[in-house]
Amino acid sequence: MLTNLPKTAAPAKQIAWIYQKRWTIETAFQELEAHLHTEINALGYPKAALFGFCVALLAYNVLALVKAALRAEHGEQTVATAVSGYYLAGHLMRTYYGMMIAIADDQWHVFQQMSDEQFLRILQQLAAKVNLAKFRKNKRGPKKSKPKPVYDPKHPHVSTAKLLDGATTP
Repeated sequence: MLTNLPKTAAPAKQIAWIYQKRWTIETAFQELEAHLHTEINALGYPKAALFGFCVALLAYNVLALVKAALRAEHGEQTVATAVSGYYLAGHLMRTYYGMMIAIADDQWHVFQQMSDEQFLRILQQLAAKVNLAKFRKNKRGPKKSKPKPVYDPKHPHVSTAKLLDGATTP
C-alpha cells in the first residue's frame, strides 16, 4: 500500500482498513446523488444547499434502514447482488405520496410509541413480504463495438489544428 503517512502513523493493516471504510462513505454519497438526486443545481444559496443535502442524508438513512431489513430477511448476498437501489428509492418515493393521502396523520403515532425492538420486528415482518423481483438489478449486456470508420479518399480526415493553421482547406 502506498501512502504519504509517516511509518510511525499506523500499521499498514489499519491504514488499509480505514481506506476500505472510506469507500463505504463514497458509495453512500454516490447513491445519494444517483438515486435520491441530491445535486440540485437551483440551490445557489449555501444554506439552502446544506439543508437540501441534510434532507437527502435523512432519506438515505431511511433507504439504508429498508435495505438492512431486506438483508435480514432475504440474505446479505441476495440484496447486495440482486436489489437495485435505484428501483428501491423510486418505489419508496412513489409509495410515500400514496401513503400520505391514504393514511391519516394520527395513524402514524403508533410508530413513535414503539420501542426500537418493536420497530425492528415490524420492519422485518414487512421486509419478509417484499417481492424482490420488483427491484431486480438490470444486468448490462455485452458492450457493442463501434464499426471502424471506412477511409474515403474523396473526404479525407483533416485535423482541426491544420485547419486553424490554414495549411489545409476542407
